[in-house]
Amino acid sequence: MPVAALIVAAGRGSRAGEGLPKQYRRLGGRSVLARTLQVFRSHPGIRRIVVVIHPDDRALYEASIQESGPAGELPLLTVSGGETRQISVRRGLEALEASPPEIVLVHDAARPFVDEAVIDRALAAAREGAAAVPGITVTDTIKMVGPCRTVTSTPDRASLRAVQTPQVFSFRALFEAHRKAAAAGLHAFTDDGALVEWAGHAVRVFDGDPRNVKLTHDADFHDAERRMSEGFMTYLTRLGTGFDVHAFQEGDHVWLGGVRVPHDRGVLAHSDGDVILHALTDAILGALADGDIGTHFPPSDPQWRGASSDRFLAYAAGLVRQRGGILDHLDATLLCERPRLGPHREAMRQRIAEIVGIRIDQVSLKATTTEKLGFTGRGEGLAAQAAATIRLPETAP
Repeated sequence: MPVAALIVAAGRGSRAGEGLPKQYRRLGGRSVLARTLQVFRSHPGIRRIVVVIHPDDRALYEASIQESGPAGELPLLTVSGGETRQISVRRGLEALEASPPEIVLVHDAARPFVDEAVIDRALAAAREGAAAVPGITVTDTIKMVGPCRTVTSTPDRASLRAVQTPQVFSFRALFEAHRKAAAAGLHAFTDDGALVEWAGHAVRVFDGDPRNVKLTHDADFHDAERRMSEGFMTYLTRLGTGFDVHAFQEGDHVWLGGVRVPHDRGVLAHSDGDVILHALTDAILGALADGDIGTHFPPSDPQWRGASSDRFLAYAAGLVRQRGGILDHLDATLLCERPRLGPHREAMRQRIAEIVGIRIDQVSLKATTTEKLGFTGRGEGLAAQAAATIRLPETAP
């Protein structure tokens, strides 16, 4: 998909204290904007970048471009922003209108800790609808407060998400929503997801990253410097394994790796019986030391009867991200005489990568027979074994 990134860097950042606008303040020897640009300029899925800046910041912006490193042939457009964030985003979209991309990512310049994995998940979410935003679970209890500072309600935090950027949209849907809002005299939307929602589009939420913080107050910069200069965050690599087996029964297909594969038998299972996805789910849960698939999705619960197994795998990957972790690699082996994996391998790899939000080159699939031995050799069922490699943050000593 033709993808453009729109970086919003026109604000004044008054809450961050006196001095330079926050996107040009130094962080580990470079400007915040330079660090943000580096991530997007180096991502293989981004084809164009538009940066919306304040007209008074041209010299600071040019210096940040130099600090962000080489970008090869990647086009980098610059647009002057407006009085509000919403106007600035609209001007950035107008700069793309002559040769519009299919997809546009909108990101705050003051989020320099965004990484490739979050962008990958955003691009995967773009395939599912016109709008999607990254969100992280809320750990604090939230109160709705009235005019007299009296609590009016306490929403269930299980249904709440703190929304981040990059937010991803169909270019046409976002541009039309901005035009509609401008025509209505509305200029104060601080979040593009909210604007698109107002325009009548469904907005999905994909997993964000707790480390993808927005630098807003002066204390945020002190915390960010501490993370970078003191090695605040280190990672421990963990390996988990998983195994699953299902017997054949009457049917005309099996689900493998998230793909419906025609076959002269079906499988006996509580859910859709996808042994590859089940084994991968258990491998991730094993790496987290967080039980197994039956712990989180008990077969005694009728809501999981016939459930699509991509829900289980996506859930396990989400647990990794909720703990600030990184999913590095998935590897699975199918054990059966038939059906053959080969004709469907690449479709399965692609589907698994989409489910968990990683690149296809981070997914390995293999198959083997058992030389006619055992239940798989007799054609009574099929099995899969899997391994998952993750990294989890640990506080440095």
